[in-house]
Amino acid sequence: MTKGFYGRYQHTIDAKGRVFVPVKFRDKLGSGFIAAAVLDHCISLYSFEEWDKLMEGINALPVSKARDLQRALSSNAIDVEVDAQGRILLPKHLVAYGYLEKEVTVIGAGNHAEIWNAARLAERESAMTDEALEEKFVELGF
Repeated sequence: MTKGFYGRYQHTIDAKGRVFVPVKFRDKLGSGFIAAAVLDHCISLYSFEEWDKLMEGINALPVSKARDLQRALSSNAIDVEVDAQGRILLPKHLVAYGYLEKEVTVIGAGNHAEIWNAARLAERESAMTDEALEEKFVELGF
């Protein structure tokens, strides 16, 4: 089994902020992990190991460059646990950050998973043309 996260799953978030995390992602994340507001107004899901790697990288930077990022990430991250129905409970501030409403899409994103407002993700993806993807590959040397 690959370590990376890949795939997409359509789910809903309920009024209490509970959202289902797909089994394939839970297998990689474990029964407890980090949910955080990191980038792009989605909720990032990191295993504790991957979160620690991210924070270690930031902590290795000079304090003058890292402190705002440390504060932003640490204050907008929370430990979550999967309930018996395979759901996690997101606090209101993360639900608001992600504009999470009824329909959500849970996607793999390399070393973590992300929970997106389904409409916002569709809009973002429609802006990424084949040509733009090709340019990204070329920029990265592939």
